[in-house]
Parts: sequence; structure tokens; C-alpha cells
Amino acid sequence: MEWYLYIVVIAAGFAAGFINTLAGSGSLITLPLLIMLGLPANVANGTNRVSILFQNVVAVRSFHRLKVLDIRKTMVIVIVAVLGAIIGARIAVHLDEVIMRRTIGILMVVMLVVTLVQPKRWLEQDDSAGRKTGWARVLIFFAIGLYGGFIQAGVGIFLLASLVLGAGYDLVRANAAKVLIVLCFTVPALAVFTISEQVNWGIGFLLAVGSMSGALVAARMAVRRGAVFVRWILIAVLVVSAGYLLEVFEWAR
Repeated sequence: MEWYLYIVVIAAGFAAGFINTLAGSGSLITLPLLIMLGLPANVANGTNRVSILFQNVVAVRSFHRLKVLDIRKTMVIVIVAVLGAIIGARIAVHLDEVIMRRTIGILMVVMLVVTLVQPKRWLEQDDSAGRKTGWARVLIFFAIGLYGGFIQAGVGIFLLASLVLGAGYDLVRANAAKVLIVLCFTVPALAVFTISEQVNWGIGFLLAVGSMSGALVAARMAVRRGAVFVRWILIAVLVVSAGYLLEVFEWAR
């Protein structure tokens, strides 16, 4: 690999770590880059989990030290999501990628509308929502874990929406819970990819150097700037991610 590509990989890791910690979809930066570097799609998918693992270790530690992460409250969601992720990571890529990308893009457009129309729901914690239980919520977080184990890209946004709208978190605490959930289900997912020999550890660690720095900066910024700032970052990420997945930028050419 040429020397300048090392800088590109670290920079991409920083951007992805920053975006993933504040919103999600940072893998839409790193996955195409890894494929461009010559990794097969399945190896790129596995290699990306190395960066995801380390950036979330840093993010979880930062949010915990800043006292916005309630680990006990999040543990049930973690367990459900981990079970889904184990299954998702074991599923071979049999789904039609084009249909999957467009479905995710449409869901992101829906979430963009909800984010714009109901800003109060994203900015204030609702403790009464957090006390509600039900199979619907269990199935939602299981499905998110399943998807996260399968491909990862965009999973953070789905987690944020579910944590805010379904579990009553505000955006800052939802981000803290999100990185803990992603960290926990990335461990077994990465193990599955490793056993299948679908991880390039050299590039993965290089990507992780950048992503850990990005996660550290983002966690501190989220707490310092508050939920309003995080909401605008989320809106920007939703617009760009939906446009990318729905190939709007290709149509505009």
C-alpha cells in the first residue's frame, strides 16, 4: 500500500469514528474505502469491525467518565441486540444489496422527517417511556442487532431512533447507550468474521487509530454542546446517508 494511503485510511477512520459517535453511518465512509483498497466486500465488512470495536471502547469510556451513560438501564437492550448480532454476522450475504440499500435509505428519509417534525422528542429525556416494556421493543432491538451483525452501516441511526422514540432517552444519553450496545454486539460479530478469516488486521488497526481519535473528540463535543447540536449533526448525516443509499447523487449527474 502506498504511503499516502496510510494517511487516507487514518483520516477516514477519524471521520467515521466522529460520525458514528454522534449519529451513525460512518461505515458508509470506511466500507467503500476498504473495497477501493482491494479488499473483497466480505473482508471489508469484517475488517471494518476492528475499527468499530476500538472506537466504541473509547466512546463508552468517555461517556461513562462524563456521567451520561446508564449501563444498568441499557443492559436488557444490550443482551437482545447481541443475540441478534450473532445471528446477523453468521448470515451469508444472500440478500439483494440494491434492495437493501434502498430500503435503508427510505427508512432514513422517514427518520429525517420525524427528526424535523418532532424536535422536542429528541431533545428531552422521557422517563415514563423508559419504564414501558413489551415484545415490540424487544423485537425492534433484536432486529437492529441482526442488521448490525450483518453489515453495520447505518445501525447507529436506527439505534438512536429506537432509544429516543421508544425508550425515552434524550439524544446525548441515547448516543452514550448506543455506543455501549454497538460495542457489545461488535465483539461476537468480529469473532465470527475472524473465525471465517474475513478480517485484514493490519488495515483494521490502522483504521482504528483514526476512529478512536474521532470517537474521543465526538463524545466530549456531544456532552459539551448538548442535544440540540447532536440533533443537527444527526439531520446532516441522515440527509447525506439517505441521498447516498438512494443514489440521489448519481441521478443529479
